[in-house]
Amino acid sequence: MSVESLERVLGEHPFFSGLPPPYLSLLNGCAENVVFKAGEYLFREGQAADRIYVLRHGRVGLEVAPPAGAPITVETLSEGEVLGWSWLFPPYRAHFDAPALTLVRAISLDGECLRGKCDQDTGLGYEVARRFSALVVRRLESTRLQLLDLYGQRR
Repeated sequence: MSVESLERVLGEHPFFSGLPPPYLSLLNGCAENVVFKAGEYLFREGQAADRIYVLRHGRVGLEVAPPAGAPITVETLSEGEVLGWSWLFPPYRAHFDAPALTLVRAISLDGECLRGKCDQDTGLGYEVARRFSALVVRRLESTRLQLLDLYGQRR
């Protein structure tokens, strides 16, 4: 896929929709296509969080591993979603395991590259922080609803 088309794909993605073309160009400078086979991990809990994934095809689980027992899937993400926000917040460590549940095709953005561009252009930094903050809030709300399903019995 050409550099121009990666920029176009990012611009058409709902997460980045409405970003001005100069910002999309800056994002594009940190972007590359990636593929994961089913069973491969996009990242593991505790690893350096240095990537953002714009999912274009396939499904990825977000898992937590209890000290004893099998991993627990807390969310499944698919095409059109964005995965990975820990690159934005120190200490830049992944909080979950993220196995590819099927073949996954994605655009990967280098987190360090993007942080640098956000530091240099505060307008881009604001837009990125605003969008990722909304993503974190949605994921926390999803987790809250799951906890209510499990433990929400009234006394």
